Amino acid sequence: MSVATPSTVPIRTYNEFWLHYLREHSKPQTRALHYFGTTAGLVLWTYALWNHTFKLLPVGLFIGYFCAWVGHFFVEHNKPATFKYPGWSFISDWVMLGYWVSGNLQPQLKQAGVSPAKKLA
Repeated sequence: MSVATPSTVPIRTYNEFWLHYLREHSKPQTRALHYFGTTAGLVLWTYALWNHTFKLLPVGLFIGYFCAWVGHFFVEHNKPATFKYPGWSFISDWVMLGYWVSGNLQPQLKQAGVSPAKKLA
């Protein structure tokens, strides 16, 4: 008889996914790479739309995902949620960035059980 683990139990609601997403981004370096990639992608999309250089739109998406995946594979050492939940993952990148910019990310991380980052001496 097999026992269901958190990674094998399907996530049914966005609330469940959000907490899972935050746990998969527990290291500040991973989150920083996401912030950089998401912001760089947004800047490139804005530039491409403003200047009607639409061929740059996929490059903006690539930059965002590339930075995020570097964080997952080399910092967090986990598999990006994009592979299993692409829509919720994309939305959550923006939600996490919004919480971080507004200074309200820490309570969300605490709710997900993510320990605060230790400050360097």
